Amino acid sequence: MTFADWRLEGDWIKNCSCAFGCPCDFNARPTKGYCEGLVGMHITKGHFRDVKLDDLCFCVTVHFPGALHEGNGEAQPILDERASPEQRDALGAILSGENSAEGTLFHIFSLIVTRMHDPIIAPFTFVFDRDGRTARIIVPGVIETEVEPIRNPVTGQPHRIEVVMPEGFEHRMAEVASASISSMGAIAFKTEGTHSSLAHVVQTPQGVAA
Repeated sequence: MTFADWRLEGDWIKNCSCAFGCPCDFNARPTKGYCEGLVGMHITKGHFRDVKLDDLCFCVTVHFPGALHEGNGEAQPILDERASPEQRDALGAILSGENSAEGTLFHIFSLIVTRMHDPIIAPFTFVFDRDGRTARIIVPGVIETEVEPIRNPVTGQPHRIEVVMPEGFEHRMAEVASASISSMGAIAFKTEGTHSSLAHVVQTPQGVAA
């Protein structure tokens, strides 16, 4: 099957309600039995066909009642207000999974989400420092999430750990950190001191390229 030509390269944040280490990355059940969280990206360089996507941001909030592979999830896309109508359509075409090979991130996402809420178009603040394990996404009135290093419970010093996934469909390597989330859109929830993954990714129709 031939898919539209697209590529997204940039900074990737996955924050969720699980304990540090995200059991989903290890094919284990979510810490609390359900998953609430978000993925967000600042596209440093990207395109869909001939539509440039450089410097745009997007975020998707999610809720799954059980393990992700069991499906029945709901999601809400949040798109950068700076995107033109053509760029919004291009992002939607990527996030839909219709232009991704079987077993890749956005294709899998399309199979496990059964309820897609209307997208929100809004201004983004996106701050990202993978090596420092700090990040921030702010979409006023919609989502606020902060990431900081995990702290040693005895010394209070920053604790560093990486997850390497040679065959991962989301990323190849991520710094693990601590997240707080306040989601105020259609999928409303709060977390404090929960999991965060920070990665630099390249996604294509055939999956992770880097």
